[in-house]
Amino acid sequence: MDIAKMEKIVKEVLSLGRAALVEPEAKEILRLSSVPVPRFVLAKDMTDAVEATDKIGYPVVLKLVSPDIVHKSDVGGVALGIKNSRELEQRWSEMILTVADETPTALIEGFLVEEMVPKGAEVIVGAVRDPQFGPVVMFGTGGVAVELMKDVSYRLAPVTREEAFEMMGEVKGFPLLTGFRGGTVKDLGAIADVIMKVAEIIEKVDGLKELEINPLVVHERGAVAVDARGSVG
Repeated sequence: MDIAKMEKIVKEVLSLGRAALVEPEAKEILRLSSVPVPRFVLAKDMTDAVEATDKIGYPVVLKLVSPDIVHKSDVGGVALGIKNSRELEQRWSEMILTVADETPTALIEGFLVEEMVPKGAEVIVGAVRDPQFGPVVMFGTGGVAVELMKDVSYRLAPVTREEAFEMMGEVKGFPLLTGFRGGTVKDLGAIADVIMKVAEIIEKVDGLKELEINPLVVHERGAVAVDARGSVG
């Protein structure tokens, strides 16, 4: 875990006068802690985007990168399963027009071109530096339903492997990870690894106030942080 490089990212964000990490910054912090993330490239224009697909390969996901927009899908800022350059250009143009209409004052830093991760169980792993309790880590049912369901458990950081497994068992959605109704058993060990690493990040990285992975897509083997955000201060 490269704490020095993580703190450099935090300092650069603060120097720009921002409180929020954009997705590439949050994912780079995760990557520096060995949390698996999809391959991605930050593209400033269509030429960059097409070149990115040469490295990543289709299908890809296209995502808006803006410090002013937290929920990208709410403003048309996410396009999934893009299969070729013609579709990439079309979705890029549509996204620019939609975002300009929905949030005309938002600062757009570029677009993330990212490999498409296979479907799996979606969970959330997050951490916050609480003024009263200090660094706290959270696990729960992930995806778009997390704010509605609020199916989460908490621990103070640092978190042991045993505590990480206890957190998983405390949420109502836990059976979705263990073969509910004929589903496959997911990699609980990979989830535990991510919980422990996120707890360590929030505990040790100065200036980082919050870090959230939603969703962490979990397969029979392995887990990938498909989306991430954070805040500094």
